[in-house]
Amino acid sequence: MPKIDKDLAPSDSGTRYPPPHDKPCRQRQWKRLGDAAGLTQFGVSLYRLAPGVWSSQRHWHSHEDEFIYVLAGEVALVTEAGVEVLRAGDAAGFKAGDPDGHCLQNRSGAEALVLEVGSRAPALDTTTYPGLDLLAPPGESIRFSHLDGRPYEKR
Repeated sequence: MPKIDKDLAPSDSGTRYPPPHDKPCRQRQWKRLGDAAGLTQFGVSLYRLAPGVWSSQRHWHSHEDEFIYVLAGEVALVTEAGVEVLRAGDAAGFKAGDPDGHCLQNRSGAEALVLEVGSRAPALDTTTYPGLDLLAPPGESIRFSHLDGRPYEKR
């Protein structure tokens, strides 16, 4: 059956960022809806961000597009241009290769729900984190290195 029971979809929480970059993302939670449907060319995740929680560190992808849609609550979209509040019904997209890093921060007092859709090109994609000594090299979506290539120690 193609219908996805979101309550039964694979879920995750926390972050794989090395300290000190992990702190604002430790409490994030998401359901991997695309995985539940067996999708392989793009991912779809439902993020639950409690007050004070970030979706990620500010980042951009070399080979992966991203799209977000706010389902409930509000989040602060942080980019090079500054901060823009997104509320339920607002959407944003991030083109692969555009070095304008982005992240979502829940600065409100209520939970936010955000649908995220992204292409999957882990063998090619480098994720860059502007302003941080942090990089995720191609094929290493769960391992991080310093900008000079030295790996962060495993936790």
